[in-house]
Amino acid sequence: MVLARSGLWQEVVNVPASQTFLMPEGMSFEEAAALLVNYITAYMILFDFGNLRPNQSVLIHMAAGGVGTAAIQLCKTIENVTIFGTASASKHDSLKESGVAHPIDYRTMDYAEEVRKISPKGVDIVLDPLGGSDTSKAFNLLKPMGKLITYGVANLLTGQKKNLMAMAKTWWNQFSINALQLLHHNKAVCGYHLGYMDEEFELVGGVVAKLVNLYSQGKIKPKIDSVWPFDQVADAMKQMQEKKNVGKVILVPEAPKEESKKEEN
Repeated sequence: MVLARSGLWQEVVNVPASQTFLMPEGMSFEEAAALLVNYITAYMILFDFGNLRPNQSVLIHMAAGGVGTAAIQLCKTIENVTIFGTASASKHDSLKESGVAHPIDYRTMDYAEEVRKISPKGVDIVLDPLGGSDTSKAFNLLKPMGKLITYGVANLLTGQKKNLMAMAKTWWNQFSINALQLLHHNKAVCGYHLGYMDEEFELVGGVVAKLVNLYSQGKIKPKIDSVWPFDQVADAMKQMQEKKNVGKVILVPEAPKEESKKEEN
């Protein structure tokens, strides 16, 4: 398994040995491709920053995506964690099966209001990959001693083409708070970006060892939405762009063998 900030959509890649990890026994190559980035991110957000403990509550945005599905599985390793997850309505059955107690359709509902109906005080941890005004909503949803971990700005992307107005709006609405305000709120705000941990070999390696152990125990298993050959990369990106995926979208250099045989026949 390989970690690199970029350049992995190739048939041959060259990375430092320190950024490679042995696959656990019984793991498929597709699962291995889906494990590192998503599960390291989810693990460090929930446990290193979030300090997730039994009987707490978590709001996971984009709950059917790669990091979302990893976070759900990791939450299930802790006793009695209540999971709120935002996703389009078509994915709610899948989310419920995976352990989300309260799926919320962000397209038709105000997720903050829905959370408050069930948990008037809010939640203990919010995973925020959205940015913009959603980060402010996340902060306001936190209970006292709650933690907001921001790890992306998905709101910058609104369609197939760049929308400068949407980007400007997201930037303008970006959450900002000073130390004195934090003092009064009894809340924590954290920022996470795995791409800037290139030199943290021991820290990241320790997390990978824990994840491999959890996989070997059957407590986590990467969810693969679909597998696409390199020449269908545009279709693979469209699958994510149209928010159809539940789990990880995987690219492989060649078409899967079964499909190749069908084409030959």
